[in-house]
Amino acid sequence: MERLLELIQYIEILPNSPLFKQIHSIKKQNERPLVELNLDYRTNEEILAWLEPVLGKKIDSSVIISQPFYSDFGRHISLGKNIFINQNVTLVDLGGITIEDHVLIGPNSQIITVNHLTDPKNRRGLITKPVVIKQNAWLGSGVTILPGVTIGKNVIVAANSTVTKDIPNDVIVAGTPAKIIKSIE
Repeated sequence: MERLLELIQYIEILPNSPLFKQIHSIKKQNERPLVELNLDYRTNEEILAWLEPVLGKKIDSSVIISQPFYSDFGRHISLGKNIFINQNVTLVDLGGITIEDHVLIGPNSQIITVNHLTDPKNRRGLITKPVVIKQNAWLGSGVTILPGVTIGKNVIVAANSTVTKDIPNDVIVAGTPAKIIKSIE
């Protein structure tokens, strides 16, 4: 699966390509368990056990994920330890999402690694760019992180912000697009 991730980052994937078909085959496999996860109340232990086959890897027991939780692909999510993901978070992870230790993600946040192509003839095609959320970052409620962004250590992203470019360590950002408003000391 890591090989697929390496193949698809930063390239255009056209709808008629074998790679596009492979991606949609994996997506189809994971759709049912991702939907079924949210159909009933589950303890955190059950949520993690439910998600491990979707992610294709072990999730540390210190991770807390609130329901409902959404992903469109699942296989390209990497979770550290002591992470808290609140309700209604969506991870569009085809391009790869790495969430390091001690990260907090507020409700209704979205982390997006996929975009469509701008050429109208190829609009159904995709381009992916990874997202990295570094240690101890805090994404407030309703935050959107766009493809290719790295959020630095200890960063706070204010509620309802849209992050369109990399954020350095130890700052608070706010707005759309998010801009640095304060350093953290």
